[in-house]
Amino acid sequence: MQSLTNTPTRYGWAMIVLHWLIGIIFIGQFVLGVVMVRIESQRTSFELIQLHKSFGFLLLGLIILRIAWRLGNAAPPLPAAVGTLERRTAPLAHFALYAFQIALPLSGWALVSVSTLEIPTMPFNLFVMPNLPLAESDASESFWASAHWYLAYAGIALVALHIAAALRHHFLLRDMVLTRMITPSSGRE
Repeated sequence: MQSLTNTPTRYGWAMIVLHWLIGIIFIGQFVLGVVMVRIESQRTSFELIQLHKSFGFLLLGLIILRIAWRLGNAAPPLPAAVGTLERRTAPLAHFALYAFQIALPLSGWALVSVSTLEIPTMPFNLFVMPNLPLAESDASESFWASAHWYLAYAGIALVALHIAAALRHHFLLRDMVLTRMITPSSGRE
């Protein structure tokens, strides 16, 4: 039987599902963000922006859930063959991924909160998300738009680095680092 929680050698179902769901949404959000600002149809662009905001709030909720789950479930250690430098940098890289995955949706929330257009945000058309208590102004909107843009590109670069490291472990080092995030623990390990 597969385990919901982590074991000393593998991740459990909860962490695997959260990892891949967050990864897909994060990459999808980047692609959607690039596309939505390049669409000529204002109506389509507006609808894509609303979808982008909806998935941004979903991403924020999922990453908070993932961090909470991670705090209660120790990650399996890296294989013994992993060098000292990587042992020291891997936790920093994971911390940076978490930080970007929180900062990016928060910067988007700040952006819509300070917008002088005052367009309500309705995640998946279910409810109106209140704005953050920030003053509306063109200058603030410009700042948060730039911050959101830079965070998005830095975040996607970090994700690309994370993917490259996982592929390096799988194809070059031939260890279990990637496999344990695909195949859940059995609970007996």
